[in-house]
Formats: sequence, structure tokens, C-alpha cells
Amino acid sequence: MPELPEVETVRDGLERLVVGAVVREVEVFRDYSVRRHEGGPAGFADQLRGRRLVAAARRGKYLWLPLAGERAGVEDAALLAHLGMSGQLLVRDPAVAGDWAHPHLRVRLHLDDAPSGARYLDFVDQRTFGHLSVTDLVPTSDGAPGGRGSDLAAVPEPVAHIGRDLLDPAFDAAATVAVLRRRRTGIKRALLDQTVTSGVGNIYADEALWRARLHYARATDRLRPVEVRRALEAATEVMTESLAQGGTSFDDLYVNVNGESGYFARGLAVYGREGEPCPRCGTPVRRDVFMNRSSFTCPVCQPRPRQGRW
Repeated sequence: MPELPEVETVRDGLERLVVGAVVREVEVFRDYSVRRHEGGPAGFADQLRGRRLVAAARRGKYLWLPLAGERAGVEDAALLAHLGMSGQLLVRDPAVAGDWAHPHLRVRLHLDDAPSGARYLDFVDQRTFGHLSVTDLVPTSDGAPGGRGSDLAAVPEPVAHIGRDLLDPAFDAAATVAVLRRRRTGIKRALLDQTVTSGVGNIYADEALWRARLHYARATDRLRPVEVRRALEAATEVMTESLAQGGTSFDDLYVNVNGESGYFARGLAVYGREGEPCPRCGTPVRRDVFMNRSSFTCPVCQPRPRQGRW
């Protein structure tokens, strides 16, 4: 599933290529892709037609485009996107690329006045876990901008419970450390809790904990504040590095708005590297089953806590 760096890469592309465009027409090719929209495909299209895309914002793994236009006249709603396992938002100019359509095209927005000259914004989703909807914007609980990419102190209603992410200018590290230390759970489970801090998924949790020299089962209420802060700083660091390389792509299910893959997979230290030497000490990387997924650790750099202390 795309994590923060991958979604931020998409957000940045949308900001550069389609913000300012007006939605002229909407085609929904698979109703399930707009299942979260209360009005169904017809209502989804009606609420987008004639609206201008005024920003591209993100909190964690959620991405939205605030809308303005004659229907409302103010930014009171947004096109909300969750990419799920394989969702892609592709910006296309048929004058350059022709009229070819992706075989997994689910929704197409026809655009006018895009700064890039693009004519389509396509939602492509092979596994169909992703979704689009038009949703109301609600005020943020702290009065700060809703997410990266927007100055508006509002978020889509379904995102209101999602915690700020580590790359959000309004992220409060000290408060997050305190919240995590009050929890009685393992540090990896806490990092994956999107209501505390969002955007960290399985890949970057493993990489961050390796950098911080913490085992995923270390109990948050037994960690010192400096250890929790070290884990958050490591997660920030690894996601920033990944973002600079366009994110992590293991296959063609994650691409940016131009259909290009990211290259950070080449820089992963432990994730997906079972049996390979730890880059720090040379010990073979270990894989454990974790929450129906996998966790990758170095047994030497990240010793497992003794029984009864996690």
C-alpha cells in the first residue's frame, strides 16, 4: 500500500500539473470506485462538474483537492482520494499521449485550464481498494492548516480523526511522544496507528525502527522519551529520503502522476531483505509474522525484549 512518501509524490505532481484546472466533465467507469460518495456516480459527477481544483493537500495517506466554483463559491468541499493498494492518479494530455486508456481506468475527470495543458485526470485502480468521493470540509481541531499543500484550516470530514503526519508543518513532536508513552502496546503497532501520527506503514516503520535500534515489540510505556523521539526522528528521516527518490516501488502498482516508479526500494536496509546481511553489523536480517504482515529486523542491532517486558 502506498505510504506517506508515495502519496506526497502524487500530491506534489497534482499541485504542479492540475491545480487551477476546472472539471468540465466526469466519467465513472466503475461504480465501486466512488462507493464512499453518498450520491453515487451521478451525484459524484454533479458535484464536480464546473468546480475548480484550487489546491492539492495531504494528511498521512489521504489526499484531497479543495474545490471552488459557481455551485458554492467558496472552498466548502473537496475531492478526496484514498489510493488503497493500487490506486493511481494519472495526469494525461491526449494531444501528446493519444487517446489510449489504461485497462484499469475507473474514473476520468475532463479538465479545462490545467496549467500543464493536461486534459484528463485519471483514477486507475487494479485491485479496486481505493476510492474517490466529494466530501464536506470541516474545521481542524487545532486551527492549523489541514495538511501539507493547503493553507485552509479544514480537512475532509472522513479525515478529521486522522493524526497529523511527521512531515506536516503543524506536527507536534513533544505531544506525540507523550501520547505514545501513555499507550500500552508495542512501538511498531503505535507507529502504525493512524489516529496518533499518520502516513507510516509497514515499510517505513521497519526501516525507522532499524535506524533507531528498537525492536518492534518494545513496549511504548517502558520506552524513555528520548527513545520514542528517536523512533519518530528516524521515521521522518527515512520518509524524507524516500520522498527525494519518488517513493518506494516494488512493482507497477505504485507510480507518480506521470506513470513513473520511485527508486527508494534500492535503499531499504531491512524491509524485504530476509537472510541478507544487516548493513550495519552483517547479521542476517530476520523476518517475523506481524499483524498478518511481516516485520524485518536485525537480531543484533534490534534485540527482542525479554518476555514480560513488552
